[in-house]
Amino acid sequence: MTRRSLLACSGLVLAQPWSSSLAADTGARKLRGIFPILQTPYTTDDAVDFAALEREVDFLDRCGVHGVVWPQRASQYQHLSFQERIEGAERVVAAAKRKRPAVVIGVQASDAATAVKYAKHASRIKPDAIIALPTSDRGEFDLNAIASYFVTIASACDLPLFVQTTGNMSVDFMIKLARQIPTLQFVKDEAGDPVRRLEEFHQHAGPRVFTGNHGRTLIDEMIRGVAGNMPASAWAELYVKAWDNWNLGKHALAFDAFSKAMLFVTEATEYGFPALHYVLHLRGIFPNAKTRGTEFPPLDDRAKEALRATHEFVKPHLIATA
Repeated sequence: MTRRSLLACSGLVLAQPWSSSLAADTGARKLRGIFPILQTPYTTDDAVDFAALEREVDFLDRCGVHGVVWPQRASQYQHLSFQERIEGAERVVAAAKRKRPAVVIGVQASDAATAVKYAKHASRIKPDAIIALPTSDRGEFDLNAIASYFVTIASACDLPLFVQTTGNMSVDFMIKLARQIPTLQFVKDEAGDPVRRLEEFHQHAGPRVFTGNHGRTLIDEMIRGVAGNMPASAWAELYVKAWDNWNLGKHALAFDAFSKAMLFVTEATEYGFPALHYVLHLRGIFPNAKTRGTEFPPLDDRAKEALRATHEFVKPHLIATA
């Protein structure tokens, strides 16, 4: 066991210098760029469609993504059983290892004991990193309890850790937490204004920052040196084109791709997860547009019409799909 592994597993609280390189750029892979969150497909009888989930990984590889993430909010992780998450994680890791993208597996749960089980499973199947949300979607957390929860997760797994922020998880809190957890090298920041918080993280030389929020401020974030973004998967190649072209200095091409992505984002903002599934269905990746839960109503005919129109307009800028 390495010294880092020993410290992580013991739960010791030690500061970690941010200037050190991450041995966990995990071999040849670098944890930077566009890491879409996989949507979870379902069969007509409401079982997880694992074959379609693997097909989604293949699709994202063809989109040129730099990594994939599953299961998170956009994956409807809270509606998945323990066994569905275990099998899904194994399928995603195996599918991605045959391809190019890095893999980040979600290990959050409503309690630390269950999160530890997911983290230990991740240690066995070896994704490139793990990610965890807090224990609930509440706006205000007992930050001491949340810190203990993340320390417990990290003690069960020495893979690089992404912590997803929400609610009252301030930049200052995250800087202090990262000094407690050697493996906490990344933040997916969704608590407040991502652009201004990115500047705060940089000022404190904190962990590397990914953002979400459908990449709405991706251009501003790239100007400020963001490490990456975790958007939805249905139009992922547009984010990849924006990211890659921006980093090549081809800013006009980056703006063009970004503008096309934002057309889809307006629809996703209005209709939620059903819109993401419907676009993946239109693109031939999912056999249907089923979702679980009641957070969003089913798409009506006008909503589907709007999504089809957006898809047809943007289609020349998308990769060919089934």
